[in-house]
Amino acid sequence: MLFNDIIGLPHIKNHLTTTADRNRIPHAQLFTGKPGSGALPMAIAYAQYILCGNSGGENDNPEASSCNLKFKNFSHPDLHFAFPVAANEKVKKHPVSSHFLEEWRGFLRSNPYGSLYDWYQALGVENKQGQISVHEAQEILKSLSLKSYEGGFKVMIIWMADKMNIAASNKLLKLIEEPPNNTVFILVTEDEENIIQTIRSRCQSLYFPPLSEADISSALLERENCNAPQARKIAHQANGDYTKALHILKKDSSDEQFEAWFISWVRSAFKAKGNKSTVLDLVAWSEELADLNRETQKSFLLYCIDFFRQSLLLNYKAKTLVYLEPTTEKFKLENFAPFIHGNNIMEITEALETAIYHIERNGNAKIILTNLSIKLTRFLHQKTA
Repeated sequence: MLFNDIIGLPHIKNHLTTTADRNRIPHAQLFTGKPGSGALPMAIAYAQYILCGNSGGENDNPEASSCNLKFKNFSHPDLHFAFPVAANEKVKKHPVSSHFLEEWRGFLRSNPYGSLYDWYQALGVENKQGQISVHEAQEILKSLSLKSYEGGFKVMIIWMADKMNIAASNKLLKLIEEPPNNTVFILVTEDEENIIQTIRSRCQSLYFPPLSEADISSALLERENCNAPQARKIAHQANGDYTKALHILKKDSSDEQFEAWFISWVRSAFKAKGNKSTVLDLVAWSEELADLNRETQKSFLLYCIDFFRQSLLLNYKAKTLVYLEPTTEKFKLENFAPFIHGNNIMEITEALETAIYHIERNGNAKIILTNLSIKLTRFLHQKTA
């Protein structure tokens, strides 16, 4: 993967190529960016630039061309990956990244901008939450203790480094602080706060902004054969997330189902104040969602936070910032927006974030979602200040 394959972000590309050209490559770097911002593909392109010593152009020397070919299938012997995994039908005990390299390479080929949720779907881990375990840390130690295959750098990309558990983090701490010669760590994360401070302090941080609408629109035009009006509309709806743009384009997004669940939920919650029997609908809704896998539950709750925030923006006349366009019949965002205001948005967001926190820690989903639903009935009827 070359820098030319990465959408936008010219300032980051320039920074990375300049440090590499000047032989000032930090031994540990932390790439932080929201889903679809391109942090993972940028890490791979940077690794290719370091290991192949070229830009991937037609004028590169034969050795570089051979090196580039190895990167096409993400199989360069000095490029190592670690990522969250969980036991499934294929690997039932102590899963580590090396057990799933075939699936990982397929995932990168199909969409290197894919989210963690997309990866879990591809992996088929069902109702389990992936992690980077102490067994993975041990594998990393082993692989980096070996000499470089081609006599140059070795690059270890740890994707979703915030999924490292404490045991794995502690085991890798010394290695990240003092890696072997010519070894580069690139940690990629969406949430650096969930990485222990002792690791963060040893990394040089690089922050990835959401992609611009112009960059996403151009990518859709060039790569997906969109027409210009459609590309502009999708780019606005994607909110800086190229993966979301692809999902919208191919109509394979989970957002349609999320929208249906959300609207059913808020309608029941709104009616529950004067109709106690509607509480039964909220309980039934909670039971339905409790049967889903935890990653889907978390993704849905994050979608809800976004929906409420978009409603708030519309209520406060910031229409140019609103990208959400519900398609459900008889539901108008402009009619719902007045119920979301400064007097309840903080409580709603906090309740949703608390629910995500408890679901991540394997709490009883039915109880968590039922409690959240009861709270929502009160929040929606709060008067604006």
